[in-house]
Amino acid sequence: MYNDNERINSGSPYSPQPESGAPQPEQPPVPWEEPRKPGRGKAKKVVAGVLCGALLIGGGFGAGWMVKDWGKTETEVMVSSRKPVEVQTVAVTGSERLSFPEIYKANIDSCVSINTSTLAGYNFFNQPVEVPSAGSGFILTADGYIATNCHVVNNATSVQVTLNDGTTYDAQVVGSDADYDIAVLKVDPGETKLKPVVVGTSSKMNVGDDVCTIGNPLGELTFSMSEGIVSCIDREINLEGTPFNMIQITSAINPGNSGGPLFNAYGEVVGIVTAKTSQSSNGTSAEGLGFAIPIDDVMAMLKDIMENGQVTSHAYMAVTVSDAARYPQSGMSSGAYLVEVTEGGPADKAGLQAGDVITMLGTTPITSQQDVKSALGSKTYKAGDTATVTYVREGQVYTTDLTFGSTTEKPADPEPQASIQQPQQGQQDRSYDDYYGDMEDFFNQFFGRYGRAS
Repeated sequence: MYNDNERINSGSPYSPQPESGAPQPEQPPVPWEEPRKPGRGKAKKVVAGVLCGALLIGGGFGAGWMVKDWGKTETEVMVSSRKPVEVQTVAVTGSERLSFPEIYKANIDSCVSINTSTLAGYNFFNQPVEVPSAGSGFILTADGYIATNCHVVNNATSVQVTLNDGTTYDAQVVGSDADYDIAVLKVDPGETKLKPVVVGTSSKMNVGDDVCTIGNPLGELTFSMSEGIVSCIDREINLEGTPFNMIQITSAINPGNSGGPLFNAYGEVVGIVTAKTSQSSNGTSAEGLGFAIPIDDVMAMLKDIMENGQVTSHAYMAVTVSDAARYPQSGMSSGAYLVEVTEGGPADKAGLQAGDVITMLGTTPITSQQDVKSALGSKTYKAGDTATVTYVREGQVYTTDLTFGSTTEKPADPEPQASIQQPQQGQQDRSYDDYYGDMEDFFNQFFGRYGRAS
């Protein structure tokens, strides 16, 4: 038999051994404990150390992201104490250069987003199918005249204009001009006076000048600003068969920016954003190519539309033309065949007759009806100008001087027909052009030539 004291003492090799024969002192009873396994106490110390280290590191991060790398290095994230500079609203005077934030703040209330609906046709159930689209514009006058592109509102059944503060107006199309891709809208702000832009001079622009635009890219990112420089001035490009003289820019231009203002470094409008080129004529991909119509080229026309509902300075011949190759009786394989000459019009006064084939207008060779349209739309001729017309009649070549009239003399377009009429004798070509022209327009409207945004 042995007691607890003997059991404890005998189990420890480090317990002091009493001298032989010496009386042993009495020891208090010790509660029973399991013998400790080797290394267990050391493991607890390691775990405790790790936990303490984690708590210290966590405390370091919470106290300001300062970590001491075991006494060797110190890492600290520096936070600026600079106060942001508040952009002041400044007036556009044309004499003081502005920063881009100042240009934005000075003009944002003069820019608008435009949303339209266009009738694309009728479905199987004879219900109208409308296609929505979006674009941009800018306020010309305090009483509600707004400038944009013609293709933004062309054939629109409804137009809405939204300001930066969210105010939305129903807009009426006062007039437009496809040759210059411009249009004027009118909204009724009531007693509220809108904030118009300040119009500058595009002729004073130089390659390398800073420019920016505010618009509605993709029809969703409203009142977005993009900046760049002038890449080229007087750049001649061709859009849908119509020649344009453009300002080429590096500002990001996307569908929806069409019709928005191009600002110079003084906050003045120097152009109307109208196009983006994503590939060259040979199909090579391109980015960073945007174009704007110089404001000097169209400002007088915008005023003309505001006053007369149309551009009255366009040259007008009062003829209906087609390709001579479609009329073998003319004996001509090229040229512009006169299908019809309006009585009393400029061509009639110049002695031209139906059946004549125009081969030259001024110094421009004419090989097809498109050449006549391009010559009249090239901005070379205006109402009141006189040009020499070379034409063929019954195999003989003649010339005559023609003084162009104004588009105000042009009769109103007839109401669209509900169905395609069968051509009558002698009108095959007109019916052919009208039919396929209407079908092409239908296709472009239904599938969206300009996409969801313009």
